[in-house]
Amino acid sequence: MNITRLTTRQPDFDARLGKLLAFEETADEKLEATVAAILADVKKRGDDAVLDYTRRFDRLPLANAAAMELPKSELKTAFEGLPADQKTALEQAATRVTDYHKKQVQTSWNYLDDDGTMLGQQVTPLDRVGLYVPGGKAAYPSSVLMNALPAKVAGVAELIMVVPTPDGVKNQLVLAAAYLSGVDRVFTIGGAQAVAALAYGTATIPKVDKVVGPGNAYVASAKRRVFGVCGIDMIAGPSEILVICDGKTNPDWVAMDLFSQAEHDELAQAILLSPDAAFIDAVAASADKLLEQMPRKAIIQTALENRGALIHVADLDEACRISNRIAPEHLELSVGEPQAWLPKLKHAGAIFMGRYTSESLGDYCAGPNHVLPTSGTARFSSPLGVYDFQKRSSLIQVSPKGAQKLGEIASTLAFGEGLQAHAQSALYRKGN
Repeated sequence: MNITRLTTRQPDFDARLGKLLAFEETADEKLEATVAAILADVKKRGDDAVLDYTRRFDRLPLANAAAMELPKSELKTAFEGLPADQKTALEQAATRVTDYHKKQVQTSWNYLDDDGTMLGQQVTPLDRVGLYVPGGKAAYPSSVLMNALPAKVAGVAELIMVVPTPDGVKNQLVLAAAYLSGVDRVFTIGGAQAVAALAYGTATIPKVDKVVGPGNAYVASAKRRVFGVCGIDMIAGPSEILVICDGKTNPDWVAMDLFSQAEHDELAQAILLSPDAAFIDAVAASADKLLEQMPRKAIIQTALENRGALIHVADLDEACRISNRIAPEHLELSVGEPQAWLPKLKHAGAIFMGRYTSESLGDYCAGPNHVLPTSGTARFSSPLGVYDFQKRSSLIQVSPKGAQKLGEIASTLAFGEGLQAHAQSALYRKGN
């Protein structure tokens, strides 16, 4: 495999790294026009439009709008019909994800200041959330767990799931995950039309407060366009992994860790940083050897050759500095004492610490969420969590004594801004 090799001693290293990291989705004008038309149509015609697009894109001729929804009994049947090993794995993963996210629950609080005025914050869950789950060839029960369980922990009253079922083919593991996660309603629709139905509401599909979950380019475009009508989680780019290794981890392990993200799609990015040049050679040799075993060999090879890199650094301090520049979605800190290096790492979606912590464990069952910021957005954003399904209201209850003090401050500032009604409103309570 011809994976890019870089060293920080190269005079043009910064420029070459910048070029490697550069990723900007080119706007597909035809796609954007299609999505805009679908959103407008669903907003106007509701269920009829959704049914039309479902027949057209998913080859699923539903008899009527009611047929879009699966009975809850079908979710239960899917769960009960799973092989024992799958059922146990799903239950264990759900328990771990739930336990982790319970630690994130925010609580309301308040305090009294010295004049008896109460100030605080009330935390409440969203009323209704829409969960988009890919269907067809791309079926991810893990995405159901990672999106639904934090919402349920947050106290979301109703969780609506949409999942396309091309040609009527339903993924039983996805339905089982929905049952286990407490999803309230499931509709067998997908694409931009499903996002539109969730955002605007139809006679059959209720309008939601927020849409979360991964999807294809049409889904991503639709989410971007409905933001403001409802909330969204994020617009995710291609999968990423960055491995920092001191050269003492099994090179086969590291090569396979790079594969684990490269196999997602041809635009995925996998990078290794190490101060040990011989180890980098060993990882490259392992990659060549292991690639032949991979069912998704072509995808892995394309991703690694187009956007992957093996980078020789001066030391682990330099590796940490480069990692902060990249701000990767997944960061593996494959070193002997990962805790010692953690304070130097500021920007990453998730940090996998130690030689035995493969990124794939985080995808499925470790506990933390696998919905993570990509394309450098870990510099300013965070993994999906309970806090994405809760909102905060400020609380202010001014005492009579407080009205005297605050009224003076507020009126002075309001007069300075030329807002007379603001000033008088504050002064009325002051007694003037």
